[in-house]
Amino acid sequence: MEHALEFFFDYGSPFSYLADARLEDVAKRTGATIVHRPMLLGAVLKATGNASPMAVAAKGAYMAIELQRWARRYGVPFRANPFAFTSNTLPLMRGAVASQELGVFDAYHRAVFPAVWGSPVDLGTADVFRDLLQRSTIDVDALLRTIGRQETKDRLRRNTDEAVERGVFGAPTFFVGGEMFWGNDRLDWVEEALRRGKKET
Repeated sequence: MEHALEFFFDYGSPFSYLADARLEDVAKRTGATIVHRPMLLGAVLKATGNASPMAVAAKGAYMAIELQRWARRYGVPFRANPFAFTSNTLPLMRGAVASQELGVFDAYHRAVFPAVWGSPVDLGTADVFRDLLQRSTIDVDALLRTIGRQETKDRLRRNTDEAVERGVFGAPTFFVGGEMFWGNDRLDWVEEALRRGKKET
């Protein structure tokens, strides 16, 4: 897609949440189209021999401070999520793919990220997840049926495999053309690449 900003993300990644809060402004300033690419971060970490910062106590403690700093800078609400589902976001990521297939991704995405990292609720509980979707005016039954389809599962797997093949090792990761950027703190460089690409077209 011409002048696209690809965004590989996982709802379990707090830095993806922070980056997501800035993407629309970046797109407006550059005229870019955001292409959301749901992937399974755990599978990416495993395939690349990487590990969560939380696996190292000192790094995890520092990351908690950094998250609060970035949230204040961006002016977005942020709270650490205390619920166990964040270590297995497979249902949420399949939900992202399913919502894309049904044409309701914007509503799904706007509901899920804040419910994970803004004002956390236990999305690992079926009733809580269903209630969130209903309040977002999403057809819950249609979404759940689509989540369970093999095509949805395969598409998420393909997204994840493609991410690894293209050099992704963590989240958030962005692509502008063939250029890769990792981390919410690289968005200024992402914007520069988008402006440069726009001049060249």
